[in-house]
Amino acid sequence: MTETPGLSGKVALVTGASRGIGYGVAEALVARGDRVCITGRNEDALKEAVERLGADRVIGVAGKAHDEAHQAVAVERVMEAFGRVDFLVNNAGTNPVFGPIADLDLNVARKVFETNVISALGFAQRTWHAWQKDNGGAIVNIASVAGLSPSPFIAAYGVSKAALINLTAQLAHEFAPGVRVNAIAPAVVKTKFAAALYEGREEEAASGYPLGRLGVPSDIGGAAEFLTSEQSAWVTGQTLVVDGGIFLNAGVA
Repeated sequence: MTETPGLSGKVALVTGASRGIGYGVAEALVARGDRVCITGRNEDALKEAVERLGADRVIGVAGKAHDEAHQAVAVERVMEAFGRVDFLVNNAGTNPVFGPIADLDLNVARKVFETNVISALGFAQRTWHAWQKDNGGAIVNIASVAGLSPSPFIAAYGVSKAALINLTAQLAHEFAPGVRVNAIAPAVVKTKFAAALYEGREEEAASGYPLGRLGVPSDIGGAAEFLTSEQSAWVTGQTLVVDGGIFLNAGVA
């Protein structure tokens, strides 16, 4: 069977992609010719995203990332619609609390880990068994610079992203040689999710970045496109920091 002109022949599943970073990733993959399944909690927002991305190449499956039934349905839908799932981008995440970890409600901590870590493992297991184990592919986990150093007042989020970075290495080792697994660790990206970190004071927030601006979703989309391409065929188990140079300030007086 020949591919429709403009299609790459590859298929991706991107979680948490009705907006923000996930949408930016899906947009980049669609632009290069991939067919894509996106997930998200809000069905209406998901439908709108599918229409913007192109309903001829994109499908949406609504649900909560940590729900195992949703994970199963999402992977099943991809296989039914497209017959394969070459790439998985685990972007779905949550950060519902701001404050010292000493006072953190442990139920909130569990919720953070369920969404940010366990769901990524669940989706990875399902795409592995559905297609990648026998056919190869790539997985990209969207982590955070918060997982690379102490992150005051968002510590649970940071600890979960550190776990996701380690999960990336574990999966890369276990899924080799057929499936490459890498992570992206962004600094502040201009999304609704991160709005509290810059809204109303963007110039001030961006002033500490050597590149002079905050990130935008397409910055992460470009990185994900690279890590799911043949240009990164000898890259696995790595965390690509996409931070506008902010880590260059570490240790600077």
